[in-house]
Amino acid sequence: MKWVKQTVGYWCPDIITNKYLGQDVRVAVLDTGITLHPDFDRRIIGFRDFVNNKEKIYDDGKHGTHVSGILAGSGRLSSGVYAGMAPKAEILVGKVLDETGNGSVEHVLDGVDWLLDIHKKVRLRIVNISVGTQPGVEKAQEQRLIDAVESLWDEGLVVVVSAGNYGPGAGTVAVPGTSRKVITVGAVGEKKTIVGGRSGKEWNYSGNGPTEACIIKPDLLAPGTNILSCNGEYTNRWQKPYVVKSGTSMATPVVSGAIACMLSKFPDMTNVEVKLKLRESCVRNEYAAQGWGMINVGKMFSI
Repeated sequence: MKWVKQTVGYWCPDIITNKYLGQDVRVAVLDTGITLHPDFDRRIIGFRDFVNNKEKIYDDGKHGTHVSGILAGSGRLSSGVYAGMAPKAEILVGKVLDETGNGSVEHVLDGVDWLLDIHKKVRLRIVNISVGTQPGVEKAQEQRLIDAVESLWDEGLVVVVSAGNYGPGAGTVAVPGTSRKVITVGAVGEKKTIVGGRSGKEWNYSGNGPTEACIIKPDLLAPGTNILSCNGEYTNRWQKPYVVKSGTSMATPVVSGAIACMLSKFPDMTNVEVKLKLRESCVRNEYAAQGWGMINVGKMFSI
């Protein structure tokens, strides 16, 4: 995985020297599924389909594969150049979205219930949910999603969710990113450069707070625009192994992967301690003025 303008993971010397790359850390991804891309090696430890009830591992929406590659791809097909944040972490995948990237609240809740049932058995540490409700969903349904992700948090899991792409106006964070407990990730705003070096369109789509309960969200930002990661359509060497996608869905696994690396070094950290470490280590600037600022992995490891 490669960032076009910002590089986050390689700010940390421990990551460069391959000391802490997510080994012994298991991460669940609730998304469209996952393709058996070579960059995942043999690190997909489980799969459950709540949409079509198929037993085989697949990703008809391709979104989950891209997210998982950012989080834990090994970069095998690029000699490590496009590796994810935690290339030695193991992945547990729940398919809760269909081929268009949409899904019902019930499917997401089924995925959460599954994780609540098995997380102790599989020694799960992190849950990545690059999923958010569209505007107009009933309040009761939104609350069910918030209660669900908070139940995972209350079990001691580090829950990382996306802020959604309905920003940048106030009050545009997608549910369940409005939860006061979980870690909500937005994408860093940036300007698209056009031919000749002039600034063109500004990429500033990330959901913004405050929430209805006056909670500042997102908690932090990460690169999310023009992210190169695993292609969910890759099945043979004649296809492109990597593709570019943008969104807070891409920023979220950057943070989940960084946390996986940190838990490799500090395996006894609680989810609350992880959240506090993120808050202490983020950097604020003109492009990262939301929440605590932008993730800085080097500071995460050094303070």
